[in-house]
Amino acid sequence: MKNVFIYFIFIIGFLLTSKPLIAQTKKIDYTSDRTLKDENKYPGAIILSKVENQVHFIHEGIEIWCDQAIHYDQANFFKAYGNVRMQQGDTVTMQSNYAEYNGTTKFAFASGKVKMTRPQTSLETDTLFFDRIKQQAYYRSGGTIRDTASVLTSKVGRYYMDDDKYSFLSKVTVTNPEYVINSDQLDFYSENGYAYLYGPTTIESKTSTVYCERGFYNTRLDNGYFVKNSRIDYDNRILKGDSLYFNRKNSFASGTNNIKVIDTLNHSLITGHYAEVYREKDSVFITKRAVAATVQDQDSIFVHSDTLMVMGKPENRIIKGYYDVRMFKSDMSGKSDSIYINQKSGLTKLININMGPVTSVSIKRSPVVWSGDNQITGDTIHLQSNPKTEKLDSIRVFNNAFMIQKDSIEGYNQLKGKELTGLFVDNELYQVDIIKNTETIFYSRNDESELLGINKTLSSSIKILFEKNKIEDIYYYKQVEGNLNPEDEFPENVRELTGFNWRGEERLLSKADLFAGQPEPTLTKIKGIELPENQEEFFDDSKRKEPLLNENSRLKPTDLKDERSDSIQQQFKPKATPELKEKENKTKASVN
Repeated sequence: MKNVFIYFIFIIGFLLTSKPLIAQTKKIDYTSDRTLKDENKYPGAIILSKVENQVHFIHEGIEIWCDQAIHYDQANFFKAYGNVRMQQGDTVTMQSNYAEYNGTTKFAFASGKVKMTRPQTSLETDTLFFDRIKQQAYYRSGGTIRDTASVLTSKVGRYYMDDDKYSFLSKVTVTNPEYVINSDQLDFYSENGYAYLYGPTTIESKTSTVYCERGFYNTRLDNGYFVKNSRIDYDNRILKGDSLYFNRKNSFASGTNNIKVIDTLNHSLITGHYAEVYREKDSVFITKRAVAATVQDQDSIFVHSDTLMVMGKPENRIIKGYYDVRMFKSDMSGKSDSIYINQKSGLTKLININMGPVTSVSIKRSPVVWSGDNQITGDTIHLQSNPKTEKLDSIRVFNNAFMIQKDSIEGYNQLKGKELTGLFVDNELYQVDIIKNTETIFYSRNDESELLGINKTLSSSIKILFEKNKIEDIYYYKQVEGNLNPEDEFPENVRELTGFNWRGEERLLSKADLFAGQPEPTLTKIKGIELPENQEEFFDDSKRKEPLLNENSRLKPTDLKDERSDSIQQQFKPKATPELKEKENKTKASVN
């Protein structure tokens, strides 16, 4: 027990007499050709000056050269004047007219033609703060960054050395030979040239303008994507969507989800959920509920299909649609396997892709047009509009032409032949001609709509005149064969011509019918771009044991705050010490 007590007393004595095991701040080492003291002006300091070689400081991996310095050895702090150069490792070099460095807090400040150089970039500004512990630099006096591909300027900026990242705030501009970016906030990674865009941003060039409020751009490969309120403007097209991809070198753009492609010259709109735009080819590919809407004769025509393609210059634009094509206009609608529209000539073709032998399946899939109460089908249907007036001029049906009009009370009036030609006035049918092996079934009624009989006739050709989309008269030509039969003498099983296929339940009565029977598309999940992390205050002193500034600093504690304008920019124009002034005067005298 006595031995334990003696050991305990020994340990207590050792602890009381030993120095604390606390890491000591290393002193700043220096070399200088000339050393002076002026206790009146610089109490506690020495003045270091260049004669042959610049004053040289070394401190924990950083080296600083200058023409003259005021060094406070006990405070571990110095001010450097004239041709200041700061080197950290082999990756960071900074030049300025003036600098000061606090070895205790590892905090540096530079002013006057400041230039910080990294392997891929250089930063030029008027005043710069450098925190070696955080490995961050900060300016608020306006800065210019020169990258291998672009020049970036902003009012406020922050550089993260560990990430090789610049974070720009306030009036950010990226200037490239091919484009100019203007943004509210931009993060730039100098190693790879990546730029992340936040807030209202434009990317302008001779051929396009991109707008977004959140996006990414590769400044070296000249491509990017945008995910908030994004749009791309070309000469005559505007592309909008939830997510847009853009490649300037390939003149290519694509969009995903809620796509709109606006044709500003032809007054048309294309919508869908995936689109590709080729600027040089002046073409658009769009799918997933693709719809093309154009204005014709002060009315909108909507065309929907699985896939739509718009090609050619505005003066000769072609629209093609594939698979399950549906067309709607207030006074006309139609369906087909595919569609071809020539906006210059006003020609619209409704085409059956399967052009093989006529079967029950091919009949059901054949192109169909509804005009008023009239259903017109055939292997191929052409609609011709007047390009100047935009009014519907005519309709032509090639092979297996079949026209059906539901009788006002019962049955169906039917007309068929090889080919059909119809003429329109004010977008209403007023005459139809059918040629080659024509057949008709017609319910003849008097003015009181009483049924007089059912007429089944064969002839070489027929002409039908319409009044308000209703059959008014039928004229039969050559080799006419047929009679008007009383209803009770006309069997039910012969009241439909071969190939009869009434498709009234498919008729589009509104724009909503473009998607009737189709499932809602599954939209692609967009990953997006996360907002930047909230930055801690650059001058945050709360975690430090010592204040950032030394008492001999030219800065004041009030200068240490993050702000959008630099209140110290004019205040810290470098001033030479008396020794430097004397040296300058000697230099001037020798030159003279």
